[in-house]
Parts: sequence; structure tokens; C-alpha cells
Amino acid sequence: MKHEDEFPILVAQDGPLKGQRWSLNRTLMIGRDPTCDINVQDRQVSRFHARVTPTSEGVTIEDLGSKNGTSHNGVELATPVMLQDGDVVGVALAQQFLFLTSDATMPLTEGGIRAGRLLMDQRSHQVWVNQQQVSPPLSAQQYKLLWVLYENQGQVISRSQLVSAVWGEEQMAGVSDQALDALIRRLRDRLAALDPTHQYIDSVRGHGVRLDNPPLNE
Repeated sequence: MKHEDEFPILVAQDGPLKGQRWSLNRTLMIGRDPTCDINVQDRQVSRFHARVTPTSEGVTIEDLGSKNGTSHNGVELATPVMLQDGDVVGVALAQQFLFLTSDATMPLTEGGIRAGRLLMDQRSHQVWVNQQQVSPPLSAQQYKLLWVLYENQGQVISRSQLVSAVWGEEQMAGVSDQALDALIRRLRDRLAALDPTHQYIDSVRGHGVRLDNPPLNE
């Protein structure tokens, strides 16, 4: 018998249900009708809008002839599609959901405690900020920079260490301070777009840069 966190899940992102999650251990109906398993109270959403169905091959999403449509990674659904890890489903323009193959896909710290408001998964190179997936994904350089800080969160990482991690030791001699500053600024902007209430990347004058990653409930 599967444990609850071994089933695929849907995580609500932008929209009225933000932060809620559902285990896909059975078929779930999405819509405005109170009888729906995932009830989205928005006038753009049809009473019975879409259906998510676990099968032996995987999990499918289908639109049920809704007025305002269902999207899969930004493309409107015409026929049922099989969901892949990290896919984003949109119900009209009212609610977005992130599909994960299991709850274990979301990174954990020791003891099963969520790492913080910023989460990273090195396997899929996905990043979540305040339970919202960063989309489109970070550039390769942005991801490398953030990963070094994430692995050592709370610790100050020197600028030379960051340059080495992002550009490699062979190229680091040719990387200017301005190039690193520009990369940090672009990364801050990407994170602030999802959580403007907190600056995750702190510069410590004369020492380097550190990641300030508060607990999810703060």
C-alpha cells in the first residue's frame, strides 16, 4: 500500500487556493460547483471545468468543455494530456496548479521539515519561492549561483567562490565584479517577482553574499 506522500500531487499556485495541495490517489474534479473535489470559487471557472485522472501509465488532465478553457504549460488543452513532473495547469485565468510526481519531489531538510520559503530541486533544476514555481526557469548561471547559496544557506560565500562556481576556475580570472553584480541583481529580480516581501540574497560588504531563507510560515 502506497504511503500518502508517494502519490503524485497538485499544488495550487497563483489563485484563490494558493498553497493548498491534493494527493492524486483518485480522480479529482476541478470546478466551481461545491461538489467538486477542487473547488475554485471564481466566475471564470465552469461548474465542472476539468478532471485529473490517475491511470496505470500516469496522470492525465482533461478539459470538460469549459467556457474559458484549461491550459497545460501555457497551451490550451484540446484533448487529454499526460502530466509530467513540474508541469503547470491553468484553470481559465483564475487558478494555476503545479504537478509533482510525488510529495517527495519538494526538497526537505533533515527530519522532514520544509527547507524554507525558497526550495530547490537539483534533479529537476526547479525552484519554488513561497510555494510558487519559478517560471520560466532560471538561467544556468542564475541556478548555479543560487544553488551554491542554497547549499550553504545562512553562511557568507565569498565573491571569488561564487565566480568559481558559476563560471569555472578556468574562466574566473576574466570575470569582472560588474558581471557578478549584474547576475546577482537579475536573480534578485526573479525571486522578488514571486515574493517581494523578502530579500533572499544579502550582500555582506567586504565579505561576500549569503542566502536568507526564512521558514515557510513566516
